[in-house]
Amino acid sequence: MKNMKKLNLEEIKKIMPHRPPMLLLDEAWEGGGSYTVKGDEFFLDGHFPNNPVVPGVILCEIMAQSVCASLAGSLEGKTPYFTGIDGVRIRNKVLPGDTFTTEVKVKSQKGPFYFIDAKGFVDGKLCISGVLSFAIG
Repeated sequence: MKNMKKLNLEEIKKIMPHRPPMLLLDEAWEGGGSYTVKGDEFFLDGHFPNNPVVPGVILCEIMAQSVCASLAGSLEGKTPYFTGIDGVRIRNKVLPGDTFTTEVKVKSQKGPFYFIDAKGFVDGKLCISGVLSFAIG
């Protein structure tokens, strides 16, 4: 989707099937998105008590939702399903109060399958990277 404007939460809800507590984007745009960790998310309760850290799989979900929002036109009436998480490396923690920003790029597409180079940052510092794949069904 070329020259996609920045989407806010209400606009994201119009194109994504996800809903709270699993809608993990505040904004999205072509090639990325962002989510500010509030500190009261369900996944922080047990990861870890008195030392909350956003789990890596949640960071992967945020990156995947970013690319799905970028592909808004391709998703109309369809649901994106994760099919793989490859070569993911976690380099830095994401904590309550952090704004996690993603950079996502479609590496290739084969039929309904998409393969995405994904990176996540806090304050410009790389926190996670890897290749995500999903199918649109």
